[in-house]
Amino acid sequence: MLQPKKQKFRKQFRGKMAGTSIRGSNVDYGEYGLKAMDRGWLSARQIEAARKAIVKYTHRGGKVWLRVFPDKPTTKKALGTRMGSGKGDIFQYVSVVRPGRILFEIAGVPGDVASKAFKNAGAKIPFKTKLVAK
Repeated sequence: MLQPKKQKFRKQFRGKMAGTSIRGSNVDYGEYGLKAMDRGWLSARQIEAARKAIVKYTHRGGKVWLRVFPDKPTTKKALGTRMGSGKGDIFQYVSVVRPGRILFEIAGVPGDVASKAFKNAGAKIPFKTKLVAK
């Protein structure tokens, strides 16, 4: 799964998700893109599941680009731990997604194949998405 090789600080604050995505909101590499319509955290597991769904439907045809990377660590306390005693251990890595962000891009496949592949991938993502063309 995706995670950073090294970081300056081990743990981060939760942060804000206000506003819309300005960077990464255009289809730059491929012909079709999967655009996020809501905001939220996209975990490394969800990114990998969506990527596998795209690759499986296209039968490894065309080229797929990931436009998000999970570089934010989220923590979780162990089960049965009482309140206090500091922040929990790192549980997973997530990517902060704002509305308008392109999550995946694909090229080298017909439009109907890209549409169905992105529909399958959108089912693995915890917010609404839509297909956009270049």
